[in-house]
Parts: sequence; C-alpha cells; structure tokens
Amino acid sequence: MIVDRLSLLDFRNYQASTFELTDGVTAVLGDNGQGKTNFAEALAYLATLSSFRGAPSEALVRAGADMAVVRAELHDEVGRESLVEAEITVVGRNRVQVNRQRLPRVRDLLGVVRVSVFSPDDLVAVKGGPSERRRLLDDALVALATKYDALRLELDRVVRQRNTLLKQAGGRATDEVTATLDVWDARFVDVGERFGLARATLVERCGPAVSEAYEQLAGRPTTTELVYEPPWRVTGLAEALAVARPDDLRRGVSTVGPHRDDLVLRLSGLPARTHASQGEQRTLALALRLAIHRLVAERTGSTPVLVLDDVLSELDPGRAEALLANLPVGQIVITSAGPLPAAAAPDRVLRIREGAVET
Repeated sequence: MIVDRLSLLDFRNYQASTFELTDGVTAVLGDNGQGKTNFAEALAYLATLSSFRGAPSEALVRAGADMAVVRAELHDEVGRESLVEAEITVVGRNRVQVNRQRLPRVRDLLGVVRVSVFSPDDLVAVKGGPSERRRLLDDALVALATKYDALRLELDRVVRQRNTLLKQAGGRATDEVTATLDVWDARFVDVGERFGLARATLVERCGPAVSEAYEQLAGRPTTTELVYEPPWRVTGLAEALAVARPDDLRRGVSTVGPHRDDLVLRLSGLPARTHASQGEQRTLALALRLAIHRLVAERTGSTPVLVLDDVLSELDPGRAEALLANLPVGQIVITSAGPLPAAAAPDRVLRIREGAVET
C-alpha cells in the first residue's frame, strides 16, 4: 500500500496542509515543535483510529476548531486508487469515508490503511509495565486481522461488567451474585481463551524475526526471548477463575485473565526490562516493531507504510546506520529535526515550519 497524498485540515497545529509523498523514502524535516510528529500521528490515525501518543480524540483537533479532517489518497499493490477520509470531532461521533461513501461504523476503516510507526516512545514497550506490552501485542493482532479488534472490545466489556458485579457484591457470595458470576465467567472463558491463544501464536511467530532484527541492528549475535506464558493458560481460564473467585470477591476486581498478562522480554537470558542497558532496550524495541511490520506485510499481503518518527536521533551512529541498512522494502517516511545520515538517501524532502509545508 502506498499513500500518495496526505491532507490535514485543523489537525493539531495544521490549519490546512497537504503532503505529497513518494513510494520510496520521504524525509519530513523541521525544527522541534513545528509539527513533524503531528504529521506522523495523522498518518497513523487512519490505520488505528487512535493516537500512537495516547492522546484523546479531542486533543487532535486544532485549538478553536470544532473538527479535524485527515484525508489520504492511496493505491494498493495492483494500482487500485482509494480516497480515505476521517473526521475527528470535539463533540459527537467521529466519521469516516472511503471513496466518498460513509462507513456504517468508524472501526470499519481498520485494515484499509496500514501504517507501522517507530517512535522514541517505543522504549516503554521494554521499560514500561505489562500494559504497554499487552498493547503492543494487541495492536499487532488487530493489524494482522481486524476480527481481533472486536474480540478485544468484547474482552474489555466482559472484564468491566465482571468487575462491576464484584464491587457491588461487597465481598458477599450470595446465591444471586454466584449465579451472575457464573454467567460472566462462562463468557470470560470463551473470549479470554481465544484471545490468549491469539497472543501466544503471535509471540511464537514473532520470536525468530525479533532475533534476526536484533542481531542486524546490534551487529552481533544475541539471544533474544519472547515469553508469553500466563499461569491461567496452563490450567485453563475456567479453573483459574474458580480458584481466584474468593480473592476477586474480597478485592472487588478480576485478578486473573488476559487483561493482567505480561510479555516477558529477555536478552542473553536476563529480563530486558531490568538488566539491559538503555541502548539494548531501544534496540529491542526497534526489533519488535520491525518483526511485527514484516509479519503484517507477509500475512496480509499489504506492506504497511513505515514511519520512523525522530528515531534516528535516539540511536548511536552505528545502530542508525544498521537500521537504515536493514529497512524492509516499501514506502518509508522519516521525520527528523536534524540532518539525516547519508544512508537515509531520501527520494523526496519536505520541510515543515509552523504547521505548514514550506515550498
């Protein structure tokens, strides 16, 4: 998939700007605070319908405006052209259109545009808590198949409903509470087991690709491990929930299940979160993103646009050169506040100043 043109209206600090991209490497350059990451955020929004910076929708709308519009003209591997538009409102529902036809649901846009973003914030996938790694896995699943978005939403709904019941029970296992918990647990087991299996399968498939990418970036053989082995998958979620029920009632919260899992990352046999240097952690985060990007391209037959948002400035020269030398084939966008290494060799350079493309 190739994005030929991206137009922004009242998105972040952009009043009205259009970016003409190339199917090779486009460099988006400018001083800090001019809007480079905002551009990357807009491009990625069309793929995920969310901000990779974790911002709420209303924060994406320019101050003083009621609505932002992100519009992309693109073509696929066989040359079919599409126009994708997303309207992001401060109040009310967002809307999306494909080829001027409004989609019944905003989330029907998932899978139409594919974008992989590398940013300095990716370091939290290694250094941060379990929720960051769960998000990494789950976003990857949705990129691979949009059915996992519905499954993720259903899992969240079941956990919320179960937690509400546990809080209302006040620690008392009455007949009514027990009967209702049995109903929610049955649904939890169905959804949770499927989601856990999907995560485990993804981790198994990504493992070799992460190892390969890490060695390419680090320039030396290193043993990397991705371990997703929550205890409940050993006993089965039904038994784990039954064992945990007294504790869940006492605490008023669901203590076991996919919503509490972690992905353990190891380098040379040691936990990367606590034992790796920051350079090693950043390299591992990049390797994870590269592996997922390649897996999505392979499994879907559509190569995502690869966005490197100010990543090169965070790497030492050796790793920056290694990253550029091992980038996958496809459309690439690189943003930077400083000069790019010669190896970047952009086919087009766009310069951003105060939310506008300089001409």
